[in-house]
Amino acid sequence: MFRNILAAMLLFAGLVHGALAAGDYMAVSTKTGNFQDVRDDVEMAITDRGMVVNNVSHVGEMLERTGKDLGDSKQVFLKAEALEFCSAVVSRKMMEADPDNIVFCPYVISVYVVPGKPHEVRIAYRKPQIIGSPASQKALKAVDELLSGIVKDALQ
Repeated sequence: MFRNILAAMLLFAGLVHGALAAGDYMAVSTKTGNFQDVRDDVEMAITDRGMVVNNVSHVGEMLERTGKDLGDSKQVFLKAEALEFCSAVVSRKMMEADPDNIVFCPYVISVYVVPGKPHEVRIAYRKPQIIGSPASQKALKAVDELLSGIVKDALQ
């Protein structure tokens, strides 16, 4: 009986995992150019909306530094940063609709270049899951529209 329950759980987990394609939980776009210019375009698209980048995580540098300490030599990124920011207006509406939506804040847009494609800069963000009450769903759609709008502006 335990095996049947375990098998059912694994099958269900596989179905759920398979149902969530990359496009369901993240958006990735590319732009030909150099990392710093595209990164600056993303930051400008954020600040042009009246928001401030609160933190920049230097993900690529961290992986490079810690990889050496761990004995890993594979280079994951040529450059990679994650820009963290928030919108007082959009975030407030999102959390007024459902205080549990705090987990979707702050917003993060990553800018990175992978080895082998030095002129292809990727811009990515986690798509908020559209969940909860109708008010929550509406607010979370506004978050996704904000993030996709920032990326769209940075790509121009």
